[in-house]
Amino acid sequence: MTALLPQALADFARRTLPPTPTPAPAPAPAPTPAFTKPAAPPPPAVPASAVPAPGGPAYALLADRPDGTVVRCAGTVVKAHAAGTDRAELAARIRIAGTPALAGVLLPPLRPEADEVHARPVSVWPYGSPVDPERPADAPWEEAAALLARLHRIPLADLPGPVPPMRGPAKVARALHRMAAATGPAGPYGHPYPEAADVRAAAARLPGWARGEEPAPRSGAAALCHGDLHLGQLVRHPAPDGPWHLIDVDDLGHGAPAWDLARPAAWYAAGLLDARTWTRFLDAYRTAGGPAAGPPGTDPWPELDLAARALTVQTAALAVTRAARAGRRLDDVERAMTDACVRIAALRADLEPEPPA
Repeated sequence: MTALLPQALADFARRTLPPTPTPAPAPAPAPTPAFTKPAAPPPPAVPASAVPAPGGPAYALLADRPDGTVVRCAGTVVKAHAAGTDRAELAARIRIAGTPALAGVLLPPLRPEADEVHARPVSVWPYGSPVDPERPADAPWEEAAALLARLHRIPLADLPGPVPPMRGPAKVARALHRMAAATGPAGPYGHPYPEAADVRAAAARLPGWARGEEPAPRSGAAALCHGDLHLGQLVRHPAPDGPWHLIDVDDLGHGAPAWDLARPAAWYAAGLLDARTWTRFLDAYRTAGGPAAGPPGTDPWPELDLAARALTVQTAALAVTRAARAGRRLDDVERAMTDACVRIAALRADLEPEPPA
């Protein structure tokens, strides 16, 4: 990852921003009556810090990871995707996000195809206001559920094809690979992380397709899936008070819609999401016609269990990876996910879940 990439993305954003119109001359001020204080000028519509300067844009670095570097420049957001990204699949995902059938569900791109900066595929999006992490009580769980239901109900035939596969199982495989590379034969305390063995044992109880090792079985109608739902994947657009939209198309594709409910289901099963919030999310999804959790009043777990286990393994593997790279023990939240892996590994064989419909 080069330190020059964020600036290069900001420069690219500046080139793609619409030209700023020349303001009309201000009318001459009216005479001010004696002993009357002139009215203060109105505040600028856009903060000066967000407006690109003539010599180079002011920008904010929103993320800088191997799998994505994201820069905001005024009202434009530019994302450099991972170097190994499949260009054809990314192009298809960007086209899908821009189709009228998904208006109001996915944030539409500002450019209909991927560009390239520093040999990285790049996509361009409007800025949206993210979920405030300091106000968890205001988290838009119902809105997220309703957006997922709408996404899952879109007929695949209405989308520009070919629609690539949803990348959820591939991310499980990548998380397990990262954990193996980070822990190695011995951790920083002179012995392997015991939690890594728990995660591997839980992963071994998953079918090969859920670990990204083989194609998923055709056990039901495929739907358009987001592939990586969490609250960081929602923004208000137009900012700051517009309706919520889903963002991040890196994992978008056809697959089992239960996968999109799997992360909140896994958090609930691990004790990280309270029962009231989980019920709000599930009820909102069902009320909006979502197909992945059964009709209202029925048990959702026959549909969600396998995907929730897979997301538990993925989340726990990434937790162990972060701890190993930082040379520390797992924190309480990370430990909750590895403890859930212990429970998954101990389940009886006759309790193995079926693939989601």
